[in-house]
Amino acid sequence: MKTNLLSFVTHAGVLSSSRLPQWKAVFALATLPLALAACGKFSGPEANAAPGGMPLPEVAVITVQAKAQPVEMEYTGQTAGSRETEVRARVGGILGKRLFEEGAVVSAGAALYQIDPATFQNQLASAEANVAVAEARTNQTRREFARLAPLASEKAISQKEFDDSKSAVESAEASLKQAQAQANEARLNLGYTKVVAPIGGTTGVSAKSEGSLVSATDSLLTTIVQTNPMYVNFSVSEGDMLHMAKMLKAGQLNVPGKKAANGSLGFAVTVKLADGSTYPRAGKLNFASERVNAQTGSFDVRAEIPNPDGALRPGQFVRVNLGGASRPNSLSVPQRAIIDSPFGKIVFVVNKEDKLEPHPVELDGWTQGQWIVTKGLKDGDRVLVDGYIKAHDPGMLVKPVPFVPPALPGAPAQAPAAPTPSASAPAATVAAK
Repeated sequence: MKTNLLSFVTHAGVLSSSRLPQWKAVFALATLPLALAACGKFSGPEANAAPGGMPLPEVAVITVQAKAQPVEMEYTGQTAGSRETEVRARVGGILGKRLFEEGAVVSAGAALYQIDPATFQNQLASAEANVAVAEARTNQTRREFARLAPLASEKAISQKEFDDSKSAVESAEASLKQAQAQANEARLNLGYTKVVAPIGGTTGVSAKSEGSLVSATDSLLTTIVQTNPMYVNFSVSEGDMLHMAKMLKAGQLNVPGKKAANGSLGFAVTVKLADGSTYPRAGKLNFASERVNAQTGSFDVRAEIPNPDGALRPGQFVRVNLGGASRPNSLSVPQRAIIDSPFGKIVFVVNKEDKLEPHPVELDGWTQGQWIVTKGLKDGDRVLVDGYIKAHDPGMLVKPVPFVPPALPGAPAQAPAAPTPSASAPAATVAAK
């Protein structure tokens, strides 16, 4: 009896001889029905019944099929305006009036503040007067030069007197240009007393109120954020990046699009908000760093999301989902099919004889509510999904039926499962989603 029991466990493909003692302890109680079965309990006409004449436990199974599985990568990100700027005063003075409503959307060039212009108006008037004086001096020297030019050609005056007249003209013209430049500067400063929006967007809180003094060292007045489109900044760990590169090289992963000049790929980007809802508009990557951020040890990545109605706000923490990638010829099983054991993750496979076989598995990634299985299963295996409480003993004879996923709230009711074929014919195939 003991020899038959150990032979079965070894034949099930679960244990090596070095790990057998631990499994004997784990299944010490569970293998008692199996021992009885080895004595001939399952070998007669009663093979389709459980011990004691009870009907076989019914378990829901799926038949896994190798196919291209969508791969979704999820990261934690934070929203930011696509353009964020500080509105600062270019000249100092007393803030006379605020011309906008805090939090309102303004267009580029809209007037936001008015600084008292009186001082700058006086400076402009003085500069324009200096221009007039310089113009008069220039005109005088030009007339003098024009009067001396014929005399110089006739040698009626000395060459030095002629050269001095010419230099006076040039000096007067230079002084005129300087006065005009000062007048332009005064005119600019007067124009800067009206502070305008450098970009269009949503205004922040005003840092200054009417009557406050604005200086060169304290010139911040407010901020403007452009929220359409919205940026989402997140980080991809170095380990994830290396793993992705390894899978791409081995042909185990297909990614959408080609690498752009800014380092990004053609992933479809969606975000989940703090309440668990998914933002209805999808975006795209528009930047991926080629170097590791020394502060985070990760690669900085940025996505661009349309935000025409302003539903997204800067500074929100969101879950960033990158879609469009796929793993060719891969297997997947529902999360509920995975069992945690002292020896790692296992699943129960219903073999051709409708008996349970525990299979250790290796998982790599999560896709649409299912785990991707890289080792431990093969195409066509029937995996137990529901019924583990009734049937969890290795070698136990069960009645497999197709697994019907539970209906989501508001979804139409699922059709009843088709009758399960006999053990001699394979169960109906339900492709892993």
